[in-house]
Order: sequence, then C-alpha cells, then structure tokens
Amino acid sequence: MLSDEDRARHAERRRLIGEAMGGHGVLLLVAAPERVRSADTHWPFRQDSDFAYATGFDEPEAVAVVAPAHDVPFAMFVRPRDPEMAIWVGERAGIEGAAAAFGAGEALPIERLDAELPRWLRGAEEVWLPLFRDDALARRVFGVVRRVVAEGPRSGVAPHTFHDAGDVVHELRLRKAPWEVDRLRATMAIAAEAHADAMRSARPGMAEFEIEARIDGLFRRRGATGPAYPSIVASGPHACVLHHTPRDRRLGADELLLIDAGSERDGYCADITRTFPTAARFSPPQRDLYDAVLAAQLAAIAMTKPGETLDALHTKACRVLSEALVHLGLLHGSVDEIVEHGHYRRFYMHRTSHWLGRDVHDVGLYAHDGTPRPLEPGMVLTVEPGLYVSTEWDDVPPAFRGLGIRIEDDVLVTAAGHEVLTAAAPKQVEEIESLRAAALA
Repeated sequence: MLSDEDRARHAERRRLIGEAMGGHGVLLLVAAPERVRSADTHWPFRQDSDFAYATGFDEPEAVAVVAPAHDVPFAMFVRPRDPEMAIWVGERAGIEGAAAAFGAGEALPIERLDAELPRWLRGAEEVWLPLFRDDALARRVFGVVRRVVAEGPRSGVAPHTFHDAGDVVHELRLRKAPWEVDRLRATMAIAAEAHADAMRSARPGMAEFEIEARIDGLFRRRGATGPAYPSIVASGPHACVLHHTPRDRRLGADELLLIDAGSERDGYCADITRTFPTAARFSPPQRDLYDAVLAAQLAAIAMTKPGETLDALHTKACRVLSEALVHLGLLHGSVDEIVEHGHYRRFYMHRTSHWLGRDVHDVGLYAHDGTPRPLEPGMVLTVEPGLYVSTEWDDVPPAFRGLGIRIEDDVLVTAAGHEVLTAAAPKQVEEIESLRAAALA
C-alpha cells in the first residue's frame, strides 16, 4: 500500500502525464504478467516499470486508465480480494484498496474490463497504450480498443490516433525528481557496500558463485528486493565476456576479478562495476590496463554536465583508451586514425553510458531526429568504459592476454555539473590494494 506521501507523488506524476498528452485522450497501462518458472511455480513478481511509475500498484492482472479530460481521470481495473487465495499467497489490495490506497477515482474488477473500458475510449480521439506488449492481458486491452474503433462508424465517437504509452511516460521517467534521486542513493549505497565487501572477502580458490551469493545476500540484508539484474562475477579470462553467466570457475592466485552488480530497492536500480586483483596488488600489466580504463572513466565523468551528450562522453573515453592502447603496444598508428576508424573496438566494443532509473537500461530517447540529446539536470546515467584482451589473440603482448577490466559508476546530472552517486564503491588503486592486502593477511 502507498503512504499518503507516495500517493500524492503518483498523483502528481499522472498530472504530468496528462499534460504531456495535451490534456485529452486516454492512456492505458497494463500490469506485468506473472511468469511461470516451472510447473506451478512462478518467478518473483516484478511490476511493469511504466505501470509502477504511474500507479505504485504492485500486483498483476491490473489495467490503469489515465484520462485527463474524463469525469474519472484515473481508474483501475484490478483483481477483487479473495479470502481463499489470501491463505495461500497473501491479501490483495482489491477494489477497495485500489481506490483508498492508490487514489483511483473509480476501481472496478478486472473481469469487467471488456464491458467498462469503452466508457473511457468512446469519447477519446487519441489513445496511448503499450503497443509492444504481447501478453494475454495486453492482447485483451487491444481487443477492447479494436472493438470500440469498429463501432466508430455507428457511434461517431471512437479513437482514430494511437501512440505507444512510452511516448509520454518514458520522457517523464528520464528526469528524476529529488525524491527519486534519494531512492537511487539508497540502493546505490547498498550496492557500493557489496562491492567493497567483495574486495575484502574474495580469495583465490573461491568459486565465482560464492562471491555472487555473498553480494546478493548483502543486497537482501540491507533491504533491497535483490539484484537489479543477474550479478556478473567474472574471474580471469571470464572477464573478457561482457555478460558472463556461468559462475563455477574458481579464482586463480594472480588474476583479475570483474564484478558487475547492482541492487534494486523501492523500484530503483544501481549498476556498478569494479575490477580488482585476486592477489594483494595489481601486477604491472594489470595496473597499466586498469590505469587506462580509470583515466578514460574519470575523463568522461569530468565532462558530464548539462548541455553535453552521451556521444561526447563516449568519444572522450574512446580517445583516452586509444592513447593508452598505443602507449602499451596493443595498437599501432595515429590515435586520430584509430579513433576515426574505430580500431579500438577490438578491445572496447560497447558504449560508455546508458540511462539508469527504474530499469537498469532505463527508458528515454538518446537522440532526437538523429541528433544526440543534450544532458539535463535530473538525468542519471552510467559511465562504464572497459578494455578486454582475449587469451586467443597471439598478436598482442602476452602479458595482457586474458585481462578484462571495466569500471562503472552511476552519475547524476546536476545544474552545476554532476554527482557520482556510487563514489563509495572503491576504485582508486590505493583503496583497492589496501582492501585486498587486509583480505589476504
């Protein structure tokens, strides 16, 4: 159930959604479906991010209606309370809760969707709905919309213009309110603590899954719902696989460990990557490559401010990395040519940044009409350059083969520039080596 404060916050969001719709039309949002894991067991339920953003409602089988010009500007179709099901899976909000706790002006049973939803649609010329959803409830909503449109020639009142719901919701989600930033800070503090704990606890001989379990366990102990995405724990050559999934390798005595892990709390995600030695100190080749990635990350972070673009940050990171690759003998030739022709992509094949918020790869356009969008206060992004040297590349110096390094922080754009929200996660060499020395003492 929402607190009074959160209920008011979601009402303000719906007001902003209505403004973005031009004060007319109907927006339909559909709750996430439950997902079967096996037989009659389900994955833990996670609400659709757009639905949660507009309603705060955390149950499946629900439809939200936002209609700023209608007599009932916010309505919900939800599952009624069921005393028998409550014994097995807990109490539902029900019709009463949807109205009292979530602010619905009218709350109706989901069974009445086909009969009642047309009341909002018939007088609307434009409809926003989740066009790219293809689950059972979304198809049911589309069916109601098609039926109302088919009745249009007789009734004379039916929608004739359709948009994806993300066209209005996603742009609002891209700019975080101060209270959303507070929630991001909370989950990022948990994730930063987990990374520092991994640096203190990882030892040669441990399996990757042991470290993963420790990280995910700390997330839960600190109040997160769990990992925001499957935690990546990649040792040795596994670090050269960007989304390494098998976690059964055991840590060697003198290699690197890359951990990409973030917690989710109150619907907001952290996304942090750190790389550190399994020994007490970086070896010289490890240190050289690490310093290159850290320099690229710090350079990109320093550029982060209103008016800059993610493309500009990426270009800066690529140039710094290219300079280092030439200096270390991994690439040869002019840095300008390496950057222009993208030769660095052999070692750095992903982008430097993505949006972050309710989703790890959060919503919001990266460009308008092909032009990169300028950063604005309230946007939150990652900065995550990396270098990856395959063990199979026999044309690079042997000392660098099998090394994979990524350093990732979450950064808030402010009016004055930026704030690194994940600064508590150690990344300076001296900090890391101090933690590693203590761990192996």
